Amino acid sequence: MSKKTTVIGFMVALSLLTACSTGKPSATVPSDSGGTATAAPLKDVTLKIGLPGGYDITSQKIITNFQAKYPNIKLEIEETPWADFVTKIVTRIAGNNPPDLWLQENAVVLGYGKRGVAENLEPYIKRDLKTDDYVSALTSAKLDGKTYGIPHGINPGALAYNKQIFKDNNIPFPTDDWTYNDMIETAKKLTKDTNGDGKPDIYGFQAGNNITLGWLPWMRAYGGSALDSTLSKSNFTDPKSIQGLTAWADTINKLKISPTREAATTGKFFENGKVAMTFFQYATQVSLNKNKPDLDWDTVKMPIGMDGKRFVPMVVNQWIVYSKSKPEVKEAAWTFLKYYLSDEGQSLLSESGTSLPVKKTALAELEKSTTKPVNKKAYTKGIEEAGGTLDENASWNEWRAAAGPILNDIMDGKRTPEDGAKEIQQKVQGVLDENK
Repeated sequence: MSKKTTVIGFMVALSLLTACSTGKPSATVPSDSGGTATAAPLKDVTLKIGLPGGYDITSQKIITNFQAKYPNIKLEIEETPWADFVTKIVTRIAGNNPPDLWLQENAVVLGYGKRGVAENLEPYIKRDLKTDDYVSALTSAKLDGKTYGIPHGINPGALAYNKQIFKDNNIPFPTDDWTYNDMIETAKKLTKDTNGDGKPDIYGFQAGNNITLGWLPWMRAYGGSALDSTLSKSNFTDPKSIQGLTAWADTINKLKISPTREAATTGKFFENGKVAMTFFQYATQVSLNKNKPDLDWDTVKMPIGMDGKRFVPMVVNQWIVYSKSKPEVKEAAWTFLKYYLSDEGQSLLSESGTSLPVKKTALAELEKSTTKPVNKKAYTKGIEEAGGTLDENASWNEWRAAAGPILNDIMDGKRTPEDGAKEIQQKVQGVLDENK
């Protein structure tokens, strides 16, 4: 053996020994193209995490437990009220100074992906995760074959009902096979003027005024949608979409089974036992159980639509990794996300009650919980059967803002659904065309 070969062999052995002696895993960082790029061993690194909404949104136990497991990753946590964070993050991105990891709405994340702000996590997912262990929402932040976020959690809708109101009227509780027509007809029976003043004191249903629990589920129930399947064309003037908008507004203006939008803003009707049924997001149960622990209520799946199909609206906030962070910092961010998606992390997410986990084993455990709503399968099985996001694309916030005031007018009875839909169609398509 030559002296040169001996020296090279010694240096290789020494380098391997040095790497092993650190006790820290070697990081192989995926490239954006889907290949891999070998990086230095995961050394001591600082990871800046932005938490809009603070620990009311993200479980502090998850942060604390992760830090204990990975002491070489120093966390700098930025707690900010949600509205303030959303305002300031735009400026920070422009100044190339956002956190390395933060969470926002799914549609915003898609926009960040399109602009190159969010890291493509598809190679990381392929490298480290068994996707069959998770529900399909794991990759809901997908655009053009790339995944730009990991779910912070799923916040789906279900039909909540006040059990006492049903008992008082000798009407059977709702079931998972209910249709929208079943819900409407029962709401008529449960709407009561108890003091004879000509105005309902108990409403059978409360219509929502936002995209998640308001107009979009009704449009979907009639076979319509806000956008077409390509998410590039407005679909508000589709006759089926108009039918849905009409049925939604009729709950207030024609059938009188729902309180008005103005009254519902401050009335807390369901919380105060004045509404028999309403569409209800999972996260709302935290405050409801805290403020009204004696309220007797439960949930069933979202009703089946007039087209025979069920639609379960899902809000999926996403964790984003900043694409311009250093490779070792991005690997640290992914290490956090892997922990977040682990059995322990997902169990802690379930415990917080702020949203549903995306890991199937954690969802199965959650179904055994006896806290209200007892029938958590209304959510867990609902998303499995018919969970859908909210016609989200990169310009989601912009086209919703354009449609919002007109939709409020439709709900308030100031415009007909037909006339309102025509104006919305034009405004939304204008936004979509500008953002091609």
